Amino acid sequence: MTPQTQRLKVLSAGILSLILMLGIARFSYTPLLPLMQQQAGLGISAGGWLAAINYLGYFSGALIASLISDLVLKDRLYRIGLIVAVVTTAGMGLTENAWLWAILRFFAGLSSAAGLLLGSGLILNWLIRHDFRSELGIHFGGVGLGIAFCALAVELMTQHFSWDQQWLLFTGMGVLLIVPAWLWLPPPDTSNMTRSGNALVDKPPGKAFLYTFMAAYFCAGVGYVVSATFIVAIVDHLPGLEGKGSLSFLVLGLAAAPACIVWDLIARRIGDLNSLLAAFVLQIVGILLPVMSDNLLVTFFGTALFGGTFIGIVSLVLTMAGRYYPTRPAKMMGKMTVSYGVAQIAAPAITGLLAAKSGSYADGLYLATAVMVVGTLLILRLRLLDGFSAQR
Repeated sequence: MTPQTQRLKVLSAGILSLILMLGIARFSYTPLLPLMQQQAGLGISAGGWLAAINYLGYFSGALIASLISDLVLKDRLYRIGLIVAVVTTAGMGLTENAWLWAILRFFAGLSSAAGLLLGSGLILNWLIRHDFRSELGIHFGGVGLGIAFCALAVELMTQHFSWDQQWLLFTGMGVLLIVPAWLWLPPPDTSNMTRSGNALVDKPPGKAFLYTFMAAYFCAGVGYVVSATFIVAIVDHLPGLEGKGSLSFLVLGLAAAPACIVWDLIARRIGDLNSLLAAFVLQIVGILLPVMSDNLLVTFFGTALFGGTFIGIVSLVLTMAGRYYPTRPAKMMGKMTVSYGVAQIAAPAITGLLAAKSGSYADGLYLATAVMVVGTLLILRLRLLDGFSAQR
């Protein structure tokens, strides 16, 4: 097998694992949420709490990932995460008990962390060791593909299947995905050398840079989670756009699928931090557009802008984190995602409460926008810190 063929298989394993662990196990909840509210009696506030519990699981997984340095253990947990993704998806369609749903969403969140952090870290480690570019844009395309796949699947299935039947159909799809996701990612190499014989050396950033970086990523977490969790319900509640929510989620996923590759190319030209700054500003616009206009095209444009930037931010941040620790990429990835995860626990619950009181998700989006503005200012501070570090 040629190195390029092996690289293709490894990246394909990562993409398919993200479609399963992020798309099916995590994001299928978003287009299914309105259906569960209609058919299973799930309330608006309860829907927000289930999302928050899912992110609590994700946060817990990120915390675990930040504490693990053993590549073999990371590989084992990644594979356990694949199984958990399938099991929790099946469980959602087999019960109407809110407490069981909460438990299942928590473990689905753990699985998401295994895919996004452990899987990404293993793949970045493999790329670095085999002297390929240390970029995860192609890999993170799996997140957008997973979102688009789930949105399209729900759109097609809703006319023929109930909410619980759709969860079970997603389970069947997950069973098909788990095989290549498992087999095509080889066991990790635990040496500290690349294939060409160069030593892998960790180069951690300074504390001021790290803490500012984590704070900025926290802000990105708030900006991401409100729209990503409630976008279907948000659009369905807009005057004249009833029933268009799942289409907006499809647009989001289609925009996210190629976005990370595009942001990799942008970062090569203008640098990682300048790319992050641009992504933050564009995401603010994408968050606001759906509540500033009830025009379908404007809403879809905002959704596409959001989809194309939120995953770009994740890809750029986690790739940067992995480069600081090439021997154990998931370690700093985990630390960054802890800050991202805190935002994802609090923001959906707050948004659900605000929506239950006002009858609209607009307040949650305005809150997310304000936090993203703070995040943009923190990225500007990172540029100053980075420049100061380079001068020393």
